[in-house]
Amino acid sequence: MTTKDRAAKHLDTISDAALALSHQIHEDPELAFAEYNASAAVADMLEGAGFAVERGVAGLPTALAATYGNGELVIGLFAEYDALPDIGHACGHNIIASAAVTAGLLLAPLADELGITVAVFGTPAEEGGGGKVVMLEEGIFDSLHCAMMVHPGAGDLRAPNMLAISHLDVEYTGVSSHASFAVGAVNAADAFTVAQVSIGLLRQHLPKDVQVHGYVSDAGVAPNVIPGSSHGTYAVRAETLGGVEAAQPKVEQCFTAGAIATGCDIAMTSPSPAYAESRWDQQLSVLYQENLEALGRTFFDYNGPAAGSTDMGNVSHRIPTIHPIIGIECNGAGNHQPEFTAYCRSETGDKAVLDGALGLAWTAIDCATDAEVRARLLEGPAAP
Repeated sequence: MTTKDRAAKHLDTISDAALALSHQIHEDPELAFAEYNASAAVADMLEGAGFAVERGVAGLPTALAATYGNGELVIGLFAEYDALPDIGHACGHNIIASAAVTAGLLLAPLADELGITVAVFGTPAEEGGGGKVVMLEEGIFDSLHCAMMVHPGAGDLRAPNMLAISHLDVEYTGVSSHASFAVGAVNAADAFTVAQVSIGLLRQHLPKDVQVHGYVSDAGVAPNVIPGSSHGTYAVRAETLGGVEAAQPKVEQCFTAGAIATGCDIAMTSPSPAYAESRWDQQLSVLYQENLEALGRTFFDYNGPAAGSTDMGNVSHRIPTIHPIIGIECNGAGNHQPEFTAYCRSETGDKAVLDGALGLAWTAIDCATDAEVRARLLEGPAAP
């Protein structure tokens, strides 16, 4: 029986626990940096399997690092578990978390034989907050030779091209009053109107790959009250982090224009570190695809523009990284749509957990047993 066959046989014995973890996280959606139950469930499952678990790493209460074995090749598996406001796990982070944990459990009994250390990381706040960026800068991933995770989507895709992004919180402060006695009032909602019109006009002068989008979360309480404050959150995306950095000052000037035009005070802050564009390791991505095809999955080629963003992009700039999409049947729904939420807890979502876990484990086995791949990874990061 091959090493991969033994991992597959082991999966049969832990599949119920793997799906229970996915369902538990799905049924209790927690937002960025508040994933207390999800991170505890991940840590407890790994600890129960003999992993050495450190909770609260990088100063983040819901981040964790777990290791098993002491081989020279250190393979990282990344578990996300934050949900989206109002629509829960509409990006399938319950699948991501369980697939990573389960892959770790499949590899642990093989660690000594393969000469690997298995490292599983609980990474909070991917949807906004950049938990991986914080952990990366704090050195939590410094020992890794490669980093892996799977992400659910509408079809299997080897290496999705993803954009860089930065986030911006904008708050205007004006002067409230009765709308019928408005002399001396300073309308904070009008400031966003000016800013959004300015951004609309700016778009024709931005490079084609640059996106600007956002929402106003608070701009008044009643039609007969002039809003004295308003708040919004916006994002700037581009094909590269350099493109984001070039475009963002122009977007910030649009918000400043809103303040100048209305007389409001303005405060602009960044609620999250910027996410870099993806640089997925092509050799490891191909190995993953071959392993999933061996499980009967069919991959599609996507030649369209880059879309979406992830803080795993920052990891990919430092460490050979894969972030494939694992397909689930979702009847035309897509990530971040409320309809997608239910599919991440369905039979097709469960299959993604198990296939994703086995695919990650098999790819890790390839990294350990293919002499060329192993040597490259041990030498350190190379060009993707």
